Parts: sequence; C-alpha cells; structure tokens
Amino acid sequence: MAVFDAIRWTTRGLISSTCRPTVIGLENVPKDGPFIVAPNHLSFLDSVIVQALMPRPVAFFAKAEYFTTKGVKGAVMKSFFEAVGSIPVERGEQAASVQALKTLLDILESGKGIGIYPEGTRSRDGILYRGRTGVGWLALTTGAPVIPVGLIGTEKLQPADKNAVRPQHFTMKVGEPLYFDKTGPDHSLPARREVTDKIMDAIALLSGQERSTSYNQSKSID
Repeated sequence: MAVFDAIRWTTRGLISSTCRPTVIGLENVPKDGPFIVAPNHLSFLDSVIVQALMPRPVAFFAKAEYFTTKGVKGAVMKSFFEAVGSIPVERGEQAASVQALKTLLDILESGKGIGIYPEGTRSRDGILYRGRTGVGWLALTTGAPVIPVGLIGTEKLQPADKNAVRPQHFTMKVGEPLYFDKTGPDHSLPARREVTDKIMDAIALLSGQERSTSYNQSKSID
C-alpha cells in the first residue's frame, strides 16, 4: 500500500501541475465499502487519471502486454500497473475476460473499489457507445454502488495512434452513486441490460457525448 500511495500521489501531482484538470464531485465516492467506478473511455491514459485523482484506490483491467513487454520500458510499465492494482487480461480472450470479471468480484467483496469501462474499449471518434453488461452483472451480483464518471478532453492528451503525451486541460466529473438491488449472480439478462442502460444514461449526462445504440466494435481492452 505504501508503494501504491507513493505512485498515486506522484502521478496525481504530475497530472495536476501539467494539466490543471477540473475535477468535480469527488465527494460522491463512498468513504468506505465496495464501489464500482464506471467512466466513459476516450484515452489510453483514462485509467491512470482515474486511479490518480480518485480519493480511494481503484483497480482497473489492463492489457496483458503491459505486464509482459521486454526491456526497461516493459519493466517500468509492469511495476507501475502492478503497484496501482491493475488486473492483466488477454485482449480478445473471452475466457480470460470472464476470469477478470471474477477477479473484480473478489476485489469488491473485500470492500475495495474497482473500475470498469462499460463501452469495453476506448472511443476513437468521441461517441459514447452502448454499454456492455459486465458492469450490470457486477452491480447486481454485489449490490455495490456504481459511481458514473464523465471524462471530457482526455483524448487530447494522447491522440489515437500517437505515442507522445501532450499535457492538456481536461475535466473529470464524478456523478452521484447509483444503487441497485443486490440479487446475486442469479438474475436475468434483461435486468442486467436495464441496469447497464441506466449507468450509461448517467455517464452521458456527465460527459455530454453524442451517443450510439451500437457497440464499439474494437475487441481490445484499453
């Protein structure tokens, strides 16, 4: 935890000094107990931003490549993502994704916070895509409150297909918690769909994005 806190505070300071973000609604994050952070997804850096700026630790999925890349760069990435509690998952592997959801479930049941992008992967055109129902499954299975987050302008920090990061102002809006009845894992797909749609509605109000009724077609986990 000491290593995590040091990395989080250092990253927070770097983001705050170089980007001067507008952050609204941190008081909506529960002070204790499990919680699910559900942001829109515009940039590779979104997870880092949320993990750094939230008042409590948040564990996200991360591509397995971040843990297996060779060389000095790979060692630095692995150390960072391990320190902040990221969960490696194989891109496009359904079985691995299911296991990752179970890992998130274990984290919630231990009373901690997790982050999941309902869209599945980042939007490269700025549109808010239809939510996949993993977030609904977690909410109904655990009863943990869902914290919707609207990220605005983070795509300018590292445009798609660019390696360089350019400090830019961005906004992070943290919405009021959404509470759903705890049903356990035995609930219907329509119930899971309804919960997911309500979460996406809350994200849309915060981010102000144009919406799509279709899924983002990319299979990768960003």
